[in-house]
Amino acid sequence: MADGVTRPALRAVIADDQALVRTGFGLILGADGIEVAAEAADGAEAVAAVRRTRPDVVLMDIRMPRMDGIEATRRILADGGTAGTRVIILTTYDLDHYVYAALTAGASGFLLKDVTPEHLVASVRLVQSGDALLAPAITRRLIERFARREEDRPAALHRDLSGLTPRELEVLRLLATGLSNAELADRLFVSQTTVKTHIGRILSKLDLRDRVQAVVLAYETGLISPGGGGQVF
Repeated sequence: MADGVTRPALRAVIADDQALVRTGFGLILGADGIEVAAEAADGAEAVAAVRRTRPDVVLMDIRMPRMDGIEATRRILADGGTAGTRVIILTTYDLDHYVYAALTAGASGFLLKDVTPEHLVASVRLVQSGDALLAPAITRRLIERFARREEDRPAALHRDLSGLTPRELEVLRLLATGLSNAELADRLFVSQTTVKTHIGRILSKLDLRDRVQAVVLAYETGLISPGGGGQVF
């Protein structure tokens, strides 16, 4: 995976209760020049490791003893001292309630453990750069969940959308359909730089961590109706 390209230093913490999984992920990341700052066998160890090492990214298993990955994610992201840390949830399960719980806890991505080494490395670098990710199949399930069981939809987040400009509302609606920055630029007839500027302002105004939370918010507030089509990122 090493390609001779110089990249900014990146540090990660791997939290999983299986030693072989931690070792395997560590080898994959290390081969691409990503430093494993610490490993953790449960959620409590993960929280302590993150506070101690201040990594860029945490690979967080969901099902762990003592404290699960969802609670560990909440604690890590609520800690002001780890404001720059991003969490990717890794699991063998793709059940809807895990997806929703992980995203509302503030995770920047959700991947299954059978992810390829190349995709794993790309995902870590993606979220570290400030973007966010979801496996396409999981994103579809998330959107279909809202379309299928609107009566069970969690209470809407109380974010005031009135501070967004008409253009920003349009960008948020399109973002929630799963369009990439390039697709947004084509749809709006603007540059990708302009799209990134719009998204940055949306996240700042709504106090959101990344575009994954923006997608969830768009559905929770009713800004976009589920089942309306659109590609999935």
